[in-house]
Amino acid sequence: MKEITLATTIADLLENYEGMKDILIGINPKFKKLNNPVLRRTLAKLATVKQAAIVGGMDANDLLDQLREAVGQEPLKATPATDATEETKLPSWASEKPKVTLNANEILDNEGNPLAEANKTVKALDPGEILEIVSDFRPEPLIDEFSKKGYAVAVKTVKDDQFITLIKKS
Repeated sequence: MKEITLATTIADLLENYEGMKDILIGINPKFKKLNNPVLRRTLAKLATVKQAAIVGGMDANDLLDQLREAVGQEPLKATPATDATEETKLPSWASEKPKVTLNANEILDNEGNPLAEANKTVKALDPGEILEIVSDFRPEPLIDEFSKKGYAVAVKTVKDDQFITLIKKS
């Protein structure tokens, strides 16, 4: 089997290691969203172990070591990762009223794909308009995808289990 690293996708884990979905859920209950078949087919292909750790609110190296141990690989015992979820000062545009709000949890509950919905919604926005995505997890793969596409992205942590992700169309 391939060595599990921070860059390994969740889809690779699910495909290559029997029972991995249950292992992930056992490590962190926030990974119960993997029970959603749409999420497994879509976002799991994008999400890396590192991103999954951020979604789960845990240290990436800790998750990596737990996964490696679960499949019989030596843990790396790396030093704790810097907290990528630490909020930086929000840009001034983040206080503007969003044009559209999506609830990622409702989309997932209805076996939809939040990334696909967000992409479709952003395309319909005019330049300067903002999409707001509400979720009970930090949607790191979605954040990374929109950042890579050149959109301005900001995340507000309302509380430990409520995040507001803002995407501004340029």
